[in-house]
Amino acid sequence: MAESRSTNLSPIEAQDVEFHTDAQPHSPSSILPNEPIKLDIEHAVVENDPRIWSNTKKTAILFIISGASVISGLGSNIQNPANAQIEQQLHASSGDISLSISLFILVQGNFPIIWSAISEIKGRKLVYLLSVGLFIIGSAIVAVSRTIGLMIGMRIVQAAGSSAIFGMGTATLADIYDPHQRGTMMGVYYSAPLLGPSLGPIFGGALTQGLSWRAVFWFLVIWGGIIFSAFLVLFKDTFRKERSVVYQNVLNSRLRKQQSSEAKDESQDISKSKVGGENKTTSKDIEGQRPVIPSAIKDMKLSMADVNPFPPYFSIVSRKNNLLILIASGAFSIAYTCARTLSVYYDYDALKTGLVLLVYGVGSVAGSISGGYWSDRTLARLKAENGGVSFPEMRLESTKIAMLWSPLSVIGYAWVCQERVHVAAVCVMLFLTGFLSVWIYASTLAYLVDANTGRSSMAVAANSSFRGLFAFVAAEIAVPLQDTIGDGGLYTLWAGLMVVVECMILLVLYKGRSWREASVEQEKQTLDAK
Repeated sequence: MAESRSTNLSPIEAQDVEFHTDAQPHSPSSILPNEPIKLDIEHAVVENDPRIWSNTKKTAILFIISGASVISGLGSNIQNPANAQIEQQLHASSGDISLSISLFILVQGNFPIIWSAISEIKGRKLVYLLSVGLFIIGSAIVAVSRTIGLMIGMRIVQAAGSSAIFGMGTATLADIYDPHQRGTMMGVYYSAPLLGPSLGPIFGGALTQGLSWRAVFWFLVIWGGIIFSAFLVLFKDTFRKERSVVYQNVLNSRLRKQQSSEAKDESQDISKSKVGGENKTTSKDIEGQRPVIPSAIKDMKLSMADVNPFPPYFSIVSRKNNLLILIASGAFSIAYTCARTLSVYYDYDALKTGLVLLVYGVGSVAGSISGGYWSDRTLARLKAENGGVSFPEMRLESTKIAMLWSPLSVIGYAWVCQERVHVAAVCVMLFLTGFLSVWIYASTLAYLVDANTGRSSMAVAANSSFRGLFAFVAAEIAVPLQDTIGDGGLYTLWAGLMVVVECMILLVLYKGRSWREASVEQEKQTLDAK
């Protein structure tokens, strides 16, 4: 988004402000004294603006949503060490276990689209409470399940509940932080769910060996209860409908329908009461119709019936710049196949495997924090060089430093595993792979939020959808590929995909701004035509 002028206006002055979803930059000399200040929708004047909350309050929100986001990472991985016990006690096959994991990944990736649409109408806090509550219920029923069918069904419920946290967390950060701070804060926030895949096997292995597989899911119930209480008591909703493109579009659609209905009724009354004469008025006499006053918008309330996730979702993926970044964000993680390599070829148990994967998690956390900070720093530098004007694609410049080394680290990991080198070398390559891949992802995620002003939650939901779909496919084909071409071939192939992904990001860096502005103009023309 181009940098927009902002100012503190009173509620009366705010009524005269012209808002735009994508404001163009203006030089100070081009703005006349009596010309209304143009603000993008992200800087619309709101009551109790979350952007001006104290740093302490913002940090508390960051802490709560970070703790909640651990659920998404733990939920998908904590079951793995318990799979053998589950197969034995529930008389399940390995195919049943694989299905439960694949369906969890698929639902967790795609259900955020529903949660996002609800949050843009009813706010963030309600979605947090509903989703975490659903996660708790699903976890509790899994813990007492006696059949594999019930367990798979409730794992799907778990996935639906845990899926809201990551997308809503990123949208919440967009609510409270300005663009120049988001890269750093999203890097800090994203480090929490990155630890989930690494800590999950450790917690799952310890609980399964010390108690039973059911203890794994009771642990999730307890953690979910803590998070639910934090959202209920401590969390203040950051959503403001004035800054939501989705909310405003639904509101305007309702208003147009109301206007059309009232104009039609009035024109019929006028036609009946005034037949003949010079003062005859018909439905074509627009000036004879009653104008709708702005206060009509305030009196209009939106409900769950107005929730339709598909228009905002398709508006995100229809933009070429978004689509390429979404595809690039779906890069396949090595954690799943790494666990299999360590188990089969290094004869590691669940706990030792979890400790090795923790290195990947630590590298990912370091990459998330460092990449987010570098992303903000790069944006600030390029903004200063561009006369104080910034646009979202500037942020992607920060990915170049990691692009050269990321595919090389994956190739290094590939052949370290293929040659069964000492596990210390595996740990080094795991750290580098996690660090460099997430360095890139931290910037692309922040870009999606910046480039989709007023619809950040749906942009992140679309991101989760693509990642979930790609992870589902990867979980189904990774093991056959690993058995066929080995670790060396599998990860060399993945390194080649990484090069393609990096080319997509570079294409958006150089072409994305023109694509995005053309899409915005086209969307405006479509809305004006309605």
